[in-house]
Amino acid sequence: MIDKGSDERVEILSDQELGRTLSRLASQVLESVADSRELLFLGIPTRGVHLSRVLAKELEPIAGHIIDQGSLDPTFHRDDLGRVGTRMVQPTDLPNSVEGREVVLVDDVIFTGRTVRAALEALQAWGRPQRVMLLVMVDRGHREVPIQPDFCGRKVPTRRTESIELRLSDVDGEEGVYLRQLP
Repeated sequence: MIDKGSDERVEILSDQELGRTLSRLASQVLESVADSRELLFLGIPTRGVHLSRVLAKELEPIAGHIIDQGSLDPTFHRDDLGRVGTRMVQPTDLPNSVEGREVVLVDDVIFTGRTVRAALEALQAWGRPQRVMLLVMVDRGHREVPIQPDFCGRKVPTRRTESIELRLSDVDGEEGVYLRQLP
């Protein structure tokens, strides 16, 4: 797809396509719950947290109320820290209890599924939601555990030597989804 030495990226979703995809995902989430006041978006650091905020804001005018949003860092629940390394741990931020809530875990990219598995384990420490759903912007394949997203912006088969980047204007100054060759 991309030359090995290339530092270039390939656009998967333009800013307009990303906007349409976000609207579609927000609508799908809203259609899946009986009471939108029970919704709780929990972003998985790092880009999942920002994506979670964007989706909650997207839903507010449709739902007619503020959508609860927070973050859940699964770092200490990972089973592959030695292999993937660590990043600075982000604080878990829950706006209120997860008990009986319709929780939507939000991540930018699902790859092996191990981050989501760790997030599910971390969530158990905070209570028992009524239901947990998974929303990802990109499913790139290569699953190592049997976890699939309930809501997916785009499926993009990749090589293990490639990465997917979600860019959001609030953080990056641009919007879109890009594929890049790893060094």
